[in-house]
Amino acid sequence: MATFVIQGGKRLSGRHRSPGNKNAALPMLAAAVLTDEPVRLRNVPLIEDVRTMLAILEDIGVQVAVRGHSVTLRAGGLRKRRLDGRLCRMVRSSVLFAGPLAARHGRAAITRPGGDGIGRRGLDAHFAMLAGLGIRVRAGGDQFVFRREKLRGARLLLDEASVTATENAVMAACLAEGETTLFNAACEPHVQDLCHMLNKMGAHIRGVGTNYLRIHGVPRLGGVSHTVSSDYTDTFSFAAAAALTGGELTVDAVAAEQCDVVCRPFRKLGVKWSLAEGRLVLPGDQALRVRNDFGAAIPRIEDGPWPSLPSDLMSVSLVLATQAKGTVLFFEKMFESRMYFVDRLIQMGARIVQCDPHRVIVSGPARLHGLSMSSPDIRAGMALLLAALCARGESRIANAESIDRGYERVEQRLRGLGADIVRVE
Repeated sequence: MATFVIQGGKRLSGRHRSPGNKNAALPMLAAAVLTDEPVRLRNVPLIEDVRTMLAILEDIGVQVAVRGHSVTLRAGGLRKRRLDGRLCRMVRSSVLFAGPLAARHGRAAITRPGGDGIGRRGLDAHFAMLAGLGIRVRAGGDQFVFRREKLRGARLLLDEASVTATENAVMAACLAEGETTLFNAACEPHVQDLCHMLNKMGAHIRGVGTNYLRIHGVPRLGGVSHTVSSDYTDTFSFAAAAALTGGELTVDAVAAEQCDVVCRPFRKLGVKWSLAEGRLVLPGDQALRVRNDFGAAIPRIEDGPWPSLPSDLMSVSLVLATQAKGTVLFFEKMFESRMYFVDRLIQMGARIVQCDPHRVIVSGPARLHGLSMSSPDIRAGMALLLAALCARGESRIANAESIDRGYERVEQRLRGLGADIVRVE
């Protein structure tokens, strides 16, 4: 197990470019089994979750070639339809093989997927969507077997705008006979990116970017060459690191529409930047101050399906609030265990009241001090890392591997901006 050792109080400044979006790359890797032709992906983030997905693909017989941040996949002759249970338990995204494997190859056997322990993350939406298309599921213990019967288009309504259930349904519907309409679909940027890739493979998906998708099935999909979009979670995590330490940062290849969504909660905390021609410029020495709601009411920052603030950025935003003058309420609606990391921030000196599993009140600014702790999951781990960067003294964050699952070479990139951080194995 690795530990990050951080000496806080260093100003982070410089130029940054985020890698490909983890949440776009993972379903794209699963989509490679929809065709026998080569699938070439560029700008793939070299993180642990991607490596695990590649290991799953190799195990079932997909040819995998990795060159830098480019990956070429050929799923011409699969050896098996049962995924390795140990690998499934390492990543939540292993469930994304259910739709494409069953639709294209008739069967998929998957062990209950792993991932972060941030709350209940049921699979009912996946089962319902795939069953509506003609893919039946049999559950036994931790094993799920998906079998294709007659794959036909259908009118589907998601009970919740689940990202991975939307992706599973879309991938399967691409090969279904007739038209599928998907209501209450997730429309996050990474879902859009997957749909664009599938359309380049020969799919007919309309309504991309909305919560109403129409998919006209085709007999087969072809190969593709596609570039994964940049990771906005990485971009704004690094922007938060600069704002917390008084540094100035320039980030290249930023999508304006993604910036528009994230800027609202960040600006409530006093963070300012400019955006022109895909380049975000965050000035240094910003005075972070909570912007009250009308009538001097305490503002609320809450997450939700796109275009609300993504849940993956709630933890980072919360750390920003500890250094902003004023009081703000955070309402985490998506996952009941997302906020449990705040006890570490309180130990570091943050002024936080946890009202219940979903709501915390933060009053700032608070002078944080170093602490030895452990990362509970990807996003909370990154938030604790940001807190350590602006704290006085030394912090140690164990279970650094959990952060590696979502952030590529995080300590090297932070060091490049001026952070004092080392990895101790």
